[in-house]
Amino acid sequence: MTKKKIIFVDDEPNILDGLRRMLRSLRNEYDMHFASGGREALTLMESDRFDVVVSDMRMPGMDGAELLETIQKKHPHAIRIMLTGQADEQSILRTVGVVHQFLAKPCDPEKLKIILTQTSALQDMLSDGGLKDLISQLGKLPSLPSTYAKLQKAIATPGVEIKEIGEIIAKDIAMTAKVLQLVNSAFFGIYSRVDSPGRAVTLLGLDTIKVLVLGLELFSQIKISEEVFRFDRLWDHSLTVGKVAKAIAGTQSDDKELIGNTFLAGTLHDLGKLILISSLPKQYLRVFDLTQERNITMPEAEKEVFGAGQSAVGSYLVGLWGFTGPIVEAIGFQSCIEKYPGNVFTPTLAVHVANVLYYRNRPDEIIGRRLDINMPVLERLGLQGALGDWETICADIMQDQTE
Repeated sequence: MTKKKIIFVDDEPNILDGLRRMLRSLRNEYDMHFASGGREALTLMESDRFDVVVSDMRMPGMDGAELLETIQKKHPHAIRIMLTGQADEQSILRTVGVVHQFLAKPCDPEKLKIILTQTSALQDMLSDGGLKDLISQLGKLPSLPSTYAKLQKAIATPGVEIKEIGEIIAKDIAMTAKVLQLVNSAFFGIYSRVDSPGRAVTLLGLDTIKVLVLGLELFSQIKISEEVFRFDRLWDHSLTVGKVAKAIAGTQSDDKELIGNTFLAGTLHDLGKLILISSLPKQYLRVFDLTQERNITMPEAEKEVFGAGQSAVGSYLVGLWGFTGPIVEAIGFQSCIEKYPGNVFTPTLAVHVANVLYYRNRPDEIIGRRLDINMPVLERLGLQGALGDWETICADIMQDQTE
């Protein structure tokens, strides 16, 4: 198997020397190159195909943000990772939609090794020939919804006030109605009436509102035939999996970014299904038929009919939109988690477990053979003992929504 080519970029020679020493044990797995600046990195990439770029942010001349933005345009296949310090916050805002993964400096060697392994697995999945053939059949893919994009930009603005966030949502009357309808439903269990987007942001927080807006926009923008699949059931399932996955993540970590990524990935984990049903409805009906004829799971039937599963399609799309690695990976690997490397809890695991537990609580919605939790992965991570608590969390959340 051909080794992945990785290029590390930093203007400080001692940093590059440290990376060489730190990653020496990976020489048999990766073909590693080192560049002392953005211009040198681009020159190397013009003469050879690199799979991953790891760049420092602060460099003279061409900084990391400009470098990775250029690489995104000229070499879009390459996974882009940025090393940042605490003082780089403003610079990071320039790279939203450009960088797949941020790593804090100084970078822990083991964490860097895990990230390289995971991003390589993601790239293998996204470069699969079956997925490429399927994407070519889909025609024009949807763009990132506009209201969500405006929210992202506003949230990234220092000193932004909740009132301003609420006003962005309020400008879209249809979106305002949908957000308020959802916020006032049993799903969130808020007992006082919420009558404005600003109030909804105050009660639920920016991260939650952002995910709701994205999900609502996507499910409104992409039309599917009710003869193929019930739209409301797909939306309810997606949102519930997001909520359960978020709660599971909260039992394992207090990292707000990890928990937020988990909620977003859980809510969008069936995005590929939405795309396939809307674009290729007749072929997707064949997926349903196969699950019954052969007693196989939905992912297995999708792979047979399309050459790739809906998870890979969803992962490909959010990757195009510039979402970070943990979100892209969670959507892509949640249905085949045995292929996802790593030895720590991740959003990928939370979404995988939440999706399976959802169907355990709603067996009438299962199509084909039931999905099972991948116990070898839980055992590898030492988390098999947590499953009972996660089952209780899921049952409680789903019970609350029906009351």
